[in-house]
Amino acid sequence: MGCNNGVVVIMLLVLCLLICIKLSWGQETDEEDVNAVYIVTLKQAPSVRTHNVFDELKVVKGHHHKKKLKKHLIKPSNSSRTGRSYASRVSRVHDSLLKKVLRGEKYLKLYSYHYLINGFAVLITPQQADRLAMRREVSNVVLDFSVRTATTHTPQFLGLPEGAWRQEGGFEMAGEGIVIGFIDTGIDPTHPSFVDNASGKLYPVPDHFSGICEVTRDFPSGSCNRKLIGARHFAASAITRGIFNASEDYASPFDGDGHGTHTASVAAGNHGIPVVVADHSFGNASGMAPRAHIAVYKALYKRFGGFAADVVAAIDQAAQDGVDVLSLSITPNRRPPGIATFFNPIDMALLSAFKSGIFVIQAAGNTGPAPKSMSSFSPWIFTVGAASHDRVYSNFIVLGNNVTLPGVGLAPGTQNDSMYTLVSATHALNDTIAANDMYVGECQDASKFNRDAVQGNLLICIYSIRFVLGLSTTKQALETANNLSAAGVVFYMDPLVLGFQLNPIPMRLPGIIVSSPDDSMILLRYYNSSLERDSVSNKIVKFGAVASISGGIRANFSHSAPKVMYYSARGPDPEDTSLDDADILKPNLVAPGNFIWAAWSSGGTDSVEFQGENFAMMSGTSMAAPHIAGLAGLIKQKFPTFSPSAIASALSTTASLSDKFGGPIMAQRTYANPEVNQAPATPFDMGSGFVNATAALDPGLIFDTSYDDYISFLCGINGSNSVILNYTGVNCAVSSLTGADLNLPSITIARLNQTTSLERTVTNVAGNESYSVGWSAPYGVSMKVAPSHFFIATGEKQVLTFTFNTTTNNTYASFGRIGLFGNQGHVINFPLSIIVKIAYNTTSS
Repeated sequence: MGCNNGVVVIMLLVLCLLICIKLSWGQETDEEDVNAVYIVTLKQAPSVRTHNVFDELKVVKGHHHKKKLKKHLIKPSNSSRTGRSYASRVSRVHDSLLKKVLRGEKYLKLYSYHYLINGFAVLITPQQADRLAMRREVSNVVLDFSVRTATTHTPQFLGLPEGAWRQEGGFEMAGEGIVIGFIDTGIDPTHPSFVDNASGKLYPVPDHFSGICEVTRDFPSGSCNRKLIGARHFAASAITRGIFNASEDYASPFDGDGHGTHTASVAAGNHGIPVVVADHSFGNASGMAPRAHIAVYKALYKRFGGFAADVVAAIDQAAQDGVDVLSLSITPNRRPPGIATFFNPIDMALLSAFKSGIFVIQAAGNTGPAPKSMSSFSPWIFTVGAASHDRVYSNFIVLGNNVTLPGVGLAPGTQNDSMYTLVSATHALNDTIAANDMYVGECQDASKFNRDAVQGNLLICIYSIRFVLGLSTTKQALETANNLSAAGVVFYMDPLVLGFQLNPIPMRLPGIIVSSPDDSMILLRYYNSSLERDSVSNKIVKFGAVASISGGIRANFSHSAPKVMYYSARGPDPEDTSLDDADILKPNLVAPGNFIWAAWSSGGTDSVEFQGENFAMMSGTSMAAPHIAGLAGLIKQKFPTFSPSAIASALSTTASLSDKFGGPIMAQRTYANPEVNQAPATPFDMGSGFVNATAALDPGLIFDTSYDDYISFLCGINGSNSVILNYTGVNCAVSSLTGADLNLPSITIARLNQTTSLERTVTNVAGNESYSVGWSAPYGVSMKVAPSHFFIATGEKQVLTFTFNTTTNNTYASFGRIGLFGNQGHVINFPLSIIVKIAYNTTSS
């Protein structure tokens, strides 16, 4: 799910394919008599565009952050932003249309959308969908599609305690008054990361939020408080498919997976919560904005992921409730069909969220490191890739022949570094019958082993493909070792498990997983060569191999970081299903996403190794996105009038371009041996760079982009007029605006034909300052910038013109950078990416 496993194994791929086929069978089929869920939008504008409620709320929101917070405690509201009467009226219009078109026929309406889009989700046949599409008042009919889910030290690594938090008045105030919404797998409301009395200070609910908390058996009254101020769940599309199991998936906001609890605490978990896992202490956890409020919109589930119809309903509700920031650690299971990747129900709903002032973050996806593996497409969405931070838990096994092998495992070491005898599970069986069990080497059943052979020794088990698939677990193997009184456990990696990257796994016993197949062979060769056998019977008479295990509990902070993780999805941004390149830079940024400690649900099953624990260590772009959600909350707190694009600009232009030692940020290039296969990161790996939390609170200049700009950009796509009218109610004027023309803090040109000129407009959000402009041109391109020097007063704008000329023909991407250097210390960086370059024909006279 959200954590990355990085498995390149044919068996696993085949299994996943079979599961996907099973889940989707009968849902997305061409047979006319099979029902499916469709998302239908109407031409009449939704409430966010027809009512003046939003305009009034913008004033309230901007005013809210400036006035003193109320001294009394405010309880979460049960009211709706646009009012129940309007929502009910829209729902009746939808019902009336369905009755007219499908008179006397069977159908099931799942949702009425009325805030961001005017439409509904309905279970019908393809024939019925065709008839709906022919109606004059219907603008769009889209088949529903599936989606999937894509910290104790990271606040220190990002410099928050002495930087951004200090600017906000300390961690006790960081994020106060900001509501961060999460579309994920729900939340465990009992976790200490979400209590509202952690600091002992008053904790009022912001006036601009109007969400509610569902009350169910799994989510009883009192689950919400002044920290967790909203919680709902959305599962209608999943239920109609017959794959929703209320007892396992929880028909409530409760998190039966763990992923949603984890991401919420990364962004806004309380400060100073002790992290204790497997009886070991790993420090104290804190969210990026520990004083921010949390609103949860559960639309993803452990067993099957989720569906766009449910996600759109969650987005619509979050915007209506009044969240300031919306975090989605989810990605589509397939690239959206149509004339452009931007035209899909989720991205278009998020465009309306952008219009209503919500800053939207989405995980880039865990499909890297291949080019064009991006799963978040649109320029109004802030897309986050995953990078490492400098905390590493190192574990080693020292063999009796003085060879040291690295591995993983959050485990204690053997006592006093003493050497213990190694005994393979396959050589410690209690009868010959067990020898016929091909999985006996996984150490899953203590009854099959001879206790006398194992007691006081290190038990060797195989980490097979079954562990990757969840059919076997290290927790059960450790239980076996404990029942046999083993001194510890040593796992070696099955050579069939190719390219698998392990998260550190908690162990109460001394233990290690030798994660490299090559190192595993070294271990086995030493073990086998040290066995003494009877010359006649060939039976083992002595286990001669010995080893000690170093502890893997203490963290090491000496590693180079950040680096872009191999699984983090890469650009260039695919514009359509033909994989044409968009003039949009993706990802926008990278943030910590690898080995992230954060809260874990008491019912969490996403990682069996952390079941029953209060915290879990996970990896993936899912973990990177909420880091940015929390940091965006800090920016919104300091600059309450900032638009979503201004927040995006502040994060992007201040990003770091070097690691902690001053070298270039590296990017892992392969699944197998990613630490060996690295190269300097490009903008298609890391966007603008690695987030700099403190610098983002003082950006100097910002690039602002409006909703109308995005509409003009979409109108410039060939054949888009009817699609835009369908989704937004806007009739396109003639537009030649491309993605490269958008006022973004980056320049990406998919195809530079000889020459072009582009403009960017910067706005000064700091004091009066003089700037000089420097640049490095991409290979095969010459460029000029005008003006190269300028003075800009507070609140003023400056237009910069960039002229690019090709000097050589080539079809591979090259990169450059532009820097604006202020005499008051502000530095604004943004990347250049040019893919295809077509030079002048120099052979003709």
